[in-house]
Amino acid sequence: MHESTPLPFSKITFTDIDGVMRGKYIPNTKVAPSIQTGLGFCNVVFGWDLHDECYTTGSVSGWDSGFPDGRLKLDPKTQRIIPWERGIELYIGDFADDPLLGQVCPRSLLKRIQEQAKQMGYVAKFGAEFEWFMFKETSESLGVKNYHEPVPLSPGMFGYSMLRTSEFQEFTHRILSHFAAANIPLDGLHTETGPGVYEAAISYSNALDMGDKAALCKLGIKHIAKEMNLTASFMAKWSAHYPGCSGHLHQSLWDQNDRNIFYDPSDSDYGLSPLAQHYLAGQLYCLPFIMPMLAPTVNAYRRYVTGSWAPTTVSWGLDNRTTAIRVVPEATGGRHLEHRVAGADINPYLAISACLASGLYGIEHKIPLTIGECKGNAYEQASLARLPKTLTEAVYQMKHSNVALDLFGKAFVDHFILSREWELEQAKGEDWDWELQRYFEII
Repeated sequence: MHESTPLPFSKITFTDIDGVMRGKYIPNTKVAPSIQTGLGFCNVVFGWDLHDECYTTGSVSGWDSGFPDGRLKLDPKTQRIIPWERGIELYIGDFADDPLLGQVCPRSLLKRIQEQAKQMGYVAKFGAEFEWFMFKETSESLGVKNYHEPVPLSPGMFGYSMLRTSEFQEFTHRILSHFAAANIPLDGLHTETGPGVYEAAISYSNALDMGDKAALCKLGIKHIAKEMNLTASFMAKWSAHYPGCSGHLHQSLWDQNDRNIFYDPSDSDYGLSPLAQHYLAGQLYCLPFIMPMLAPTVNAYRRYVTGSWAPTTVSWGLDNRTTAIRVVPEATGGRHLEHRVAGADINPYLAISACLASGLYGIEHKIPLTIGECKGNAYEQASLARLPKTLTEAVYQMKHSNVALDLFGKAFVDHFILSREWELEQAKGEDWDWELQRYFEII
């Protein structure tokens, strides 16, 4: 077949619990039925880990159940052309209509929480920005050297570099053009501090749409890198010598008239409406109990180091990048929140769900903003409560609190906790080698 001839197949995809995009090719003739009634997909995809090791002994998936099919339904609104793969069509789906998998599917969870916001009269809008490292490596070369001493795309600490983006313009231009064609609009693309580090900011859209775009952003960058015999890593912190990779989430609520309802010009201190203050208070209150959804891997907790640009405290501040949540004064006079806890290793659907659900919890329960604004360096303020320092601690707090149950329901929480406890069982203490092998390329 000639390379320019369109394939009579489409790609279908969804994320597993870890945020890895799974999927397959199907004939174009199956797309319409898959939108209407769905198609069968082995439910092991919610019963195994990053490296396809099965961890379930029951619940929604497991050996005792025989791994039956779940029902994946494609969302026609997600249809797009993928320029990095010969212009093939791609659709994203979820298991919302499946009685078992619908309770644990990350996209299905976000759909439920977005609907909750709608029922409360709000439109939730999110923006995501990811940092990642680029390496002059392939899957084969990384395997040969056991992920030791990967060669960065460029040397030195050179954030916002005009030189590096031009030096590697074929790579940066492919991202810009491919993402525009794939309906993943970017607000910005630049280098960050560290050898071969980039950052991309995805333009604001509704919560579910942002989950789709954020997941495809990570996948697309990895594909574009592979085209050029390079490797992109979204691992939270691959080396102790360099900053980690963040996955910050910008967010605000809007009314049905498309008006930002976080902004209140009569609030002379912060410009935040009472509703926005409840939303912020809810996020701060829930944060210690939902950390595994924002920092899901063993490696993620290596980011939270004093002076690392990653927060270590339950805190907020006006335009303060040392806090967990930054209140952002917009040039137009509006306000939104930047949640700075999440790393680049997140499952975007779960991290957005955690942010939105906890904010709505604050509104629903009218939680007062009792934590005062942090002024100055949050790392140096001993009075601030500390975030969990390890996945072990974070899982324990999530498991032994009713907060997550209230936000996400028992079926999801039980299964998610099971998956994180499995992750901890696989870990080998403070072993960087194990973390590199597990997370460097796949997460």
